[in-house]
Amino acid sequence: MDSLLVKDNPLLLPMNKERTVYDGFITVQRNNFRILNLYILLKSQSFLSLVFQRLQQSSDLGSFLLELKTVLEVCVQSRPSALSIPHPQSYSDLLSELETLGWDKLVFIDTDFRTLRLRANDSSGREHVLTVKLKTKHPTEAPECAADVPVPLVFHWTPQTTLAQLHSQFLQLVESLREFWDVLDEIDQKTWVLEPEKPCRSDAMRRIAIGNNASIKVEVDPRHPKMLPECCLLGAEHVVTPLRNKLNANMHLWNPECSVLLNLRDVLEIQFPSPATHEKSSLSVECGICYSFRLDSGIPDQVCNDPRCGQPFHQDCLYQWLRALPSTRQSFNTIFGECPYCSKPITVKMAVQK
Repeated sequence: MDSLLVKDNPLLLPMNKERTVYDGFITVQRNNFRILNLYILLKSQSFLSLVFQRLQQSSDLGSFLLELKTVLEVCVQSRPSALSIPHPQSYSDLLSELETLGWDKLVFIDTDFRTLRLRANDSSGREHVLTVKLKTKHPTEAPECAADVPVPLVFHWTPQTTLAQLHSQFLQLVESLREFWDVLDEIDQKTWVLEPEKPCRSDAMRRIAIGNNASIKVEVDPRHPKMLPECCLLGAEHVVTPLRNKLNANMHLWNPECSVLLNLRDVLEIQFPSPATHEKSSLSVECGICYSFRLDSGIPDQVCNDPRCGQPFHQDCLYQWLRALPSTRQSFNTIFGECPYCSKPITVKMAVQK
């Protein structure tokens, strides 16, 4: 009986001399199940009482294992992905690959050995993390990878690709984006960035405070970070119109050898408020309707065009305020009304639903 048991279940090993206690794995439909984990798995699938019933009816361990495999087949068919456990050899292979890669590159690994986070530092000293989710049922397929980068994450993958090779490809990618992050780090350190509040490494947009309730939104190209970015000036027309004219007239002065921030200063002929010279509270003016600066992560982006007023508002706040007044009129998605502060004409477009 013991020889037949071992033959049918080669991954099952006796834990005592009497061979009454076993541990290891049993295989069902090419899935390996750890004996010690079966209680939780069977309980979650409501098969536990059935297994106990089959155990009482079985004459020996071999016949019980046959009954147990029948029950597990039903489990696999109902929830195959949840019950899939890698072959024991895959753990050894993974540990060997991590040893080759270097344990200092490993940031995290989960208890199932399926999700890993690997660190890579570019030449400027920034740390980047690659999340790798390994496929257990189809280990030769490319793993799912994610990272905080502004470009699509594409790797060259074959069944023979190792973690070290995957990490090397990721390192090459982050190094190719080093100049992009240099540009944005300079903007973050030397200007007041209004949006995003907490930029990620994948964020290519910055909304920079200029003053007088005006700002400029720049979108940097990750592949050509020092070229002229997409720019959009925001604020009252009497403030942004002269800046817009300068931007259009001085585009030819843009020097790809200089940083984006330096070029913006030269082209717009301004000095940006910096953390060293200004308090952010003086630049972060709250909405004149809800009296808060941030609303659903958005900041005031509508400004009264009257030079004597210049009060900022959230787009949605101003739209809802004007829409409730009987004196306003609407044309398509635009509301025409009066500024809540100075009563001068003001317009606002319907907020885009995200």
